[in-house]
Amino acid sequence: MAKEWILNSAMNRFQLNFKRNVGATSESIRTCAPKTIDEWRGYYFRNVRPKEHLENLGKTLYVKITEVISSEVEAITEQDCIDYMLQLVIDRTYEGYLTEIKTVYGQLAKELAVKIDPAPDEWDRKYNVDFFITIKDKHVGIQIKPVNQGVQLPQIFKEKKLQLASHKKFTQKYGGAVFYIFSSTVEGRKEIRNTEVIAAIKAEIERLSH
Repeated sequence: MAKEWILNSAMNRFQLNFKRNVGATSESIRTCAPKTIDEWRGYYFRNVRPKEHLENLGKTLYVKITEVISSEVEAITEQDCIDYMLQLVIDRTYEGYLTEIKTVYGQLAKELAVKIDPAPDEWDRKYNVDFFITIKDKHVGIQIKPVNQGVQLPQIFKEKKLQLASHKKFTQKYGGAVFYIFSSTVEGRKEIRNTEVIAAIKAEIERLSH
């Protein structure tokens, strides 16, 4: 498994399996429509790339692993590994947190003109609430769910139904309703998908304010 991971990582890094190197394999095998692997092997070597070409790519892969990657590994120090772990866990997590603030619930805060706070871990576990808005002595809950072009929506609606009980408990204890925010990435930027929920949250804020 470790050997396969190294081979696959190096092959992808140096793009040895790209179309320009190995040809249009998906299209070619459909054209061939082989009944056996031997039939496909023969077709590939005759019509796509000769066997010697793949053997040369394999030799290139070996050089990349034993010389290029090996020299890079030897250059890594223990301090490099320590610094990387700290950067990954601390710096990048914080950067991602700031990005989230500036996007989804940052957009919400701007639209609603209120402060939105991250929920305590206990609320996340007990009530399925990610963020909250404080209105006097009441709280409105918000749960943000990322969606990918609608693919995850059926699962999310199923989760929403299952979480209704915990959201009702939140409302009973803190007075405000819990709202779902669906977010998706559009041109590299996270955006609120169900923008109609903003009006509903405004109405809830207005209700609690009076």
